[in-house]
Amino acid sequence: MNEFSLVCRTLGSLFNRQPSDPLLAPLFALIRQGKLAQHWPLEQDALHIRLAQAEEVALLDADFNALFVGDECSVSPCRSSYVENDTSDYRAFLAQIGMPIPDGVYDRFGQILLASSWIEDRAQEDEVQAQIELFDEYLMPWCGVFLGKVEAHAKSAFYRTLAIMSREAIQAMREELQEIEEQSANHEGEQGA
Repeated sequence: MNEFSLVCRTLGSLFNRQPSDPLLAPLFALIRQGKLAQHWPLEQDALHIRLAQAEEVALLDADFNALFVGDECSVSPCRSSYVENDTSDYRAFLAQIGMPIPDGVYDRFGQILLASSWIEDRAQEDEVQAQIELFDEYLMPWCGVFLGKVEAHAKSAFYRTLAIMSREAIQAMREELQEIEEQSANHEGEQGA
């Protein structure tokens, strides 16, 4: 798994699953031991220190539920709550890139980051263009509002910190995609000369 995929998968999983989910136990162990920062490709050490001081899992579960679960949640994690069009455009995009579309709600913030990781791990010729489209069309237009609401409504320092970390990481990853796209265009220009 490369660095881009690691960031997307980690953040996507933390926003997509309850903290008490057994699948997250190894990740939370790394976070609490301060070892995730050793593998993290971005300069976010201060944020990793704050994440390592996370509250108990039961408190994080309660915060996760209040923030993201049910009709009365304080912050909808779904893209469809922030953009006017329905989810059919995102569904079509997932089908176009060949990603299996899960049953039920599939446009949650965490799931979109996991989709970006899936694209990266697949490593097709058009992966950079697919990731750029995912970021530009289906993530960045609404994630700033979403993450701002998470910061404002979270009771735990963990989710406030995770929102800040995610905002910085998404911006850094989008800049990396831009650099790759420009390098590719320059390379193609040199070959065509």
